[in-house]
Amino acid sequence: MDRVAGSFGFPFRPGSARAWLIGIPLLVVLPIGAIPLLGYSVAIIRSAADDPEAGPPAWRPLGRVIRDGLWLALVLAGLSAPFALLAILLAGVAARILQPPVTDPFLAGALLWVTAAAVAALPWGILLLVLMPAAIVRFARSGSPRDLVDLPAALGLVRSRFGDWNLVVVAIVTAWALGLCGLGLVCLGIFPGVLYALLVSSHATSDLAE
Repeated sequence: MDRVAGSFGFPFRPGSARAWLIGIPLLVVLPIGAIPLLGYSVAIIRSAADDPEAGPPAWRPLGRVIRDGLWLALVLAGLSAPFALLAILLAGVAARILQPPVTDPFLAGALLWVTAAAVAALPWGILLLVLMPAAIVRFARSGSPRDLVDLPAALGLVRSRFGDWNLVVVAIVTAWALGLCGLGLVCLGIFPGVLYALLVSSHATSDLAE
C-alpha cells in the first residue's frame, strides 16, 4: 500500500528532471514520441521493481528503450484494433437508428462518433486494465516479448496478486484523472499532466513484480 501511494510522488524525486526534459518534447511530437515513451515506461517498471525508492531512470540504453516501446506499441495496437472497429460499427448503427438532438450535420455526426467511441471505450479500458499491468511487468522483468502476449499468464498473475492488482489499478486510474483534469490545466497545457500520469502509472505497476 505504501509503495503504491508513494508512486504519486515518484515524478518529483531526485533525478526526475531528465524524465521531464525528454518526456515533454516526446509528447509534443506524438504519435512518433509514443514508442520511446512506452519503452521508458517499461524501464521505469524494471527500475522500480529493483529499487522502489529510486527516482526516474535514465533514458538508456536507448536501443532497449526503443525496442521495448515497439513491442509494447504493437501489442497495444493489436488489443485496441477490435474496439476501434467496434466504434466504427456502432457509429454506423447509431446513424441509422438514432435521431441526434441537433440539426447541423457536422455536429450530429460528431455526436454519433463520440457516443460510439464512449461505448467501445468501456470494454477496451477494462481489458487493458486487467491484462496490461501484469503483462508489462512480466515483460519488464524477463525482456521477452512473449510475456506481452502470454495473456493466460497475465491473468494468472492478476488472480494470485488480486489485492495488489486492485491497488495498482486504483493508482493508475487516479493518476490519469489527476493528470488529465488537474495538472494539465494548472501547468503548461495537457502535456505535463499526461507525462505525470505515465510516470505514476508505470511506477505503481512495478508493485506487481514478483
